[in-house]
Amino acid sequence: MILWHNPRCTKSRQTLSLIEGRGYQPRIRPYLNDPPSEDEIRAVLSMLGVKPIAMMRRREKRFAELGLTPETPDDTMIRAMAENPILIERPILIFGNQAAIGRPPEAVLPLLDD
Repeated sequence: MILWHNPRCTKSRQTLSLIEGRGYQPRIRPYLNDPPSEDEIRAVLSMLGVKPIAMMRRREKRFAELGLTPETPDDTMIRAMAENPILIERPILIFGNQAAIGRPPEAVLPLLDD
């Protein structure tokens, strides 16, 4: 179990607390300091079953600075997230071959209750 975590983010802290409250101790990946590679992002997108835009923080200033839009090609978005991890929505819980974005924090519960 791995949590892509930003300790400065309230939702990320709430998600971690929820996971720990269920008795789990995930490995914390501070993804802003340890950015995932393009391949890792692709793997998580596959687990989530979503397009890259669904894993991006569209209101983040960097999104606009890079000229990204919902119509930007997937490969470009994936590269942008790898090079600018601030664009990755947080937190993301990876458990086995499944993943969930903790927005809201309760969105990770189906992974824990399986």
